[in-house]
Amino acid sequence: MSDPSGYVHGHSEREAVRLSDQADTLAEILHCDTSYPAGSVVLEAGCGVGAQTGILLSRSRGACIVSLDLSLTNLSCARGSAAGRGWEEVTFARGDIHCLPFREGAFDHVFVCFVLEHLQAPAHALRSLRRILKPGGTLTVIEGDHGSAFFSPESRYATEAILALERLQRDTGGNPRIGRELFPLLTSSGFRDVHVSPRQVYVDDSKPGLVEGFTRQTFTAMVEGVRERVITSGMLAEEDFDRGIRDLLRTAEGGGTFCYTFFKAVAVR
Repeated sequence: MSDPSGYVHGHSEREAVRLSDQADTLAEILHCDTSYPAGSVVLEAGCGVGAQTGILLSRSRGACIVSLDLSLTNLSCARGSAAGRGWEEVTFARGDIHCLPFREGAFDHVFVCFVLEHLQAPAHALRSLRRILKPGGTLTVIEGDHGSAFFSPESRYATEAILALERLQRDTGGNPRIGRELFPLLTSSGFRDVHVSPRQVYVDDSKPGLVEGFTRQTFTAMVEGVRERVITSGMLAEEDFDRGIRDLLRTAEGGGTFCYTFFKAVAVR
């Protein structure tokens, strides 16, 4: 989403790489049960740089994907990925998730990943998404919860760096712990048959792919990405933030562990 939506991580090339690394690393954990039948029309709401788009296509052969985002920067990056990888079943569109440019009941399914956490009015967005779903159509939502991060060795500096990121997100109207709230959000927005499942990522020395792909390149890179804003705002001193990053990276070294929980919800209109 665009900056007005509260995307605290920005739209740099580095962030685009981080999002792609995150998508590839977590594909099996988050999307082992994500698939849409051939011939169905699916809206990917808040597609960003297209990090999740290719995964949707690979698991939903024959489905028609419409990937929407408000940011022109994101859409340009996503279209570039599509052209380079031959994603012929996807159409990109610009639009606001709160006021979608589609008729009522236009889609069989809607997919939303790492979007609601950045919105000031997620319930309003969910009601907007419900409107463009066909009766009986499904909504899939995936969100993280920064309050679920646990690691060893423990470090107050690392914890303070994470809390600073959370504060920045809240200051823009977002909710960095929205994962735990998906069930009440969806039910209060009119969806039925809501099912939420936690998707835990646990990393230790025996999982080198996750050590690199998640602990280093996804989570720590996400926290490090707000360094300048945290320091210039006075939330943390430069040396304290940098120590927090070093301590997070230490959890990816020998004897370290890291744990984080995502939440995946599926609901019916």
